[in-house]
Amino acid sequence: MANKKITSTKNPYIKNVALLVHKARERRPQGRFVAEGFREVGMALRNGFEAEALFYDESLTGLEQVEKLLASGSAGRPEIISVNRAVFEKIAYRSSVPNVVGLFRMKTRRLEDVEFRQAPFVLVVEHTEKPGNLGAMLRTADAAGVDAVIVCDPHTDVYNPNTIRASLGAVFSLPVVAVSNEEALAWLRKKRIKVMTTSLEASHSLYECDLKEGCALVLGSESAGVTDFWLHNADERIIIPMAGQVDSLNLSASAAVVLFEVVRQRISGQAIRIKP
Repeated sequence: MANKKITSTKNPYIKNVALLVHKARERRPQGRFVAEGFREVGMALRNGFEAEALFYDESLTGLEQVEKLLASGSAGRPEIISVNRAVFEKIAYRSSVPNVVGLFRMKTRRLEDVEFRQAPFVLVVEHTEKPGNLGAMLRTADAAGVDAVIVCDPHTDVYNPNTIRASLGAVFSLPVVAVSNEEALAWLRKKRIKVMTTSLEASHSLYECDLKEGCALVLGSESAGVTDFWLHNADERIIIPMAGQVDSLNLSASAAVVLFEVVRQRISGQAIRIKP
């Protein structure tokens, strides 16, 4: 059964959850974030994120549905809190109200904890500005089987609600590590991973590059592209050939093209396994 019921939007606990939804400056010091929707909350629970509380509007969702979701894999026992429509709308980010909201503890993710299955496959995203684009790239990276996503000097929070939503919860299934450019490069050099960065002034087409070996693919910000730091330290510069008059793609589209070229090369001549 639900531990408690909250019906006032002025409740201090509810007001704090609402702050965590909208303010990165509140999320970071508290080490907490909010995820919403059965799919996203379920992904967080299944991937070992500790839930402090799950909120639901009993006019939209039954308690048994929340209990079933919780049973999918949570460490500890969070409070299950019933709220009314007004409270739910205050703590939900989306205008179309989802069916559950979860308050979670952040995980400390370090480069030292990243594990590789075979040839390392890493995505590096520098100075990303738009939460939706970051989320879309994480969703693609999860689908492509990337070992880790390194977010360098980010201008957006990986726990931003838009990032979580656009990633469909892939932010929880992937090792996503936020570090400086210098830290990321030092780690890649230590692991002897080839650094490849996109550039309009590159000399090699993406489709002419050997991506079967371990590699880290570096993408820049939406507005400025890759900075000189990565251009000067890259082992190879690559470009996506363009047949039309435009000279660039949306950042998340570029990520999809580049990541799945790695996939294509690595499965060439092998049977493609599709998840059931």
